[in-house]
Order: sequence, then C-alpha cells, then structure tokens
Amino acid sequence: MSKINALCVYCGSSPGTDPAFVEAAHTFGKILAENNIRLVYGGGSAGLMGALADAVLKHGGEITGIIPEFLTKRERPQARQHAQELIVTRDMHERKRKMFDMADAFVALPGGIGTLEELVEQLTWAQLGRHKKPILLANIKGYWDPLLTLIDHMRMQDFLPALPRVDCLVADRVEDILPKLRDAARDVTDAEKTMAVPAERM
Repeated sequence: MSKINALCVYCGSSPGTDPAFVEAAHTFGKILAENNIRLVYGGGSAGLMGALADAVLKHGGEITGIIPEFLTKRERPQARQHAQELIVTRDMHERKRKMFDMADAFVALPGGIGTLEELVEQLTWAQLGRHKKPILLANIKGYWDPLLTLIDHMRMQDFLPALPRVDCLVADRVEDILPKLRDAARDVTDAEKTMAVPAERM
C-alpha cells in the first residue's frame, strides 16, 4: 500500500471572492498537519497559498515551499516565514518537476491560470503514462464545475482517449479529500510514482 506522506497543493495567490475558499484552505491545512502530511506548495504568502500554509504551521505541520528564482525578490521574506524548507529553482519547469518528485499526490484548490496550468500538466503526464499518483480537484462551492464539463466535452468528442483513461478525483468537501486520496493511492506502486524519464516542457 502506497502511503501519502507529502501532498502537493496547487491554489491561488488570491483569496477569491467567496470566503468559503479561504475557509477551505484553513481547514485543509489543519487536516494536513493533524495527519502528519507535509505540504508541498508554491511558496507564496498571499491568498489561498498563504491561508493554507498559515494553517499548517499553526497546527504544527511541516511545509516545503518551492519557488522559481525570478519570484524570490517578491516572496522570499514571506515565504521564509511560511515554510521550514524553501527550495529555489531556476525556472517554472524545474519548480513543477521538483514539486512532482516531492509529492505522493496532488490537490487543486480554487485558483487562476497558474493553478490550472499546473493541474493540467499533471493530468497530461498521467494520461501519457508517466505516473499514477492521485490527482484531485477540491471542488469548493462548485468552483471546478466548468473544467469538469469541459473534460466531459473533450471525452464525448473523442479528444480524450478511452485508454488509458485518466479520471481526476473530485471532492466537494475538504473533509473528503484525504480519504479519497488514500483510497486511490492504495494500489499505486513505488515504481508508478516515479517519473524516470525527464518531463517534457509543455
């Protein structure tokens, strides 16, 4: 059985317009800390990123922030306060690969283009058979419904292959995220969690 010891969370650097998003980030950070699961995230201090990291730290959890060098002038002092370990990468591509290597599964809370891009790249790698780590959409207040509709549309139009079928897990409640990830990770071997060949630049 594959265990989830570290979880990569993609989320917005903005709090969004609905207070439920920040509340979800706080709740999930507490859950991670209480379950001794290390948070791997983008190193940001604002928005949902900051709320998530604050909650993990408040409840005694561990955090690794991974940030590209060009963002360090903007985020370094704050990021240092939000993560016990801060890794600075050369660029965004190296950052995403490092986040992949350090995590056992992936969660996307509400976010913008950056969150969507990171999520879609993981789905692409999974579809290409590069890994079988679980990927989950935290569909807080139906935030990801338009994306789920688009994915269904792609499948109906035969732009998504029948096999290998890559299904993104979905949780409408924060409390359901970890149980769903653990259930999905149960049959994933260590070999299936490793991307042996260097990742393509999409």
